[in-house]
Amino acid sequence: MKIEPLFDRVVLLPKESESETKSGIILPSAAAEKSQIAEVIAVGSGLGPDGKNLGMQVKKGDLVLYGKYTGVEVTVDEVKYVVIRQPDILAILKD
Repeated sequence: MKIEPLFDRVVLLPKESESETKSGIILPSAAAEKSQIAEVIAVGSGLGPDGKNLGMQVKKGDLVLYGKYTGVEVTVDEVKYVVIRQPDILAILKD
């Protein structure tokens, strides 16, 4: 199955959160924080609810930082994705 976002929505694949601290302490899965870094998997058309073209600032393959409590988590073919509105993306991460 494929997810195709509508309007200004973006489908993200979150990166795995760290399971070990910098000092070497291994964190139990319950203590690990949800990752806020994700790869863009698909983008919508960029149209707003009123039909105006808002333009998409991200593209497939971008690595982005998004808000901790934003988006909707969905599971497709046993893979967890986050569907989010473009304004909820905080930054594009570059090398």
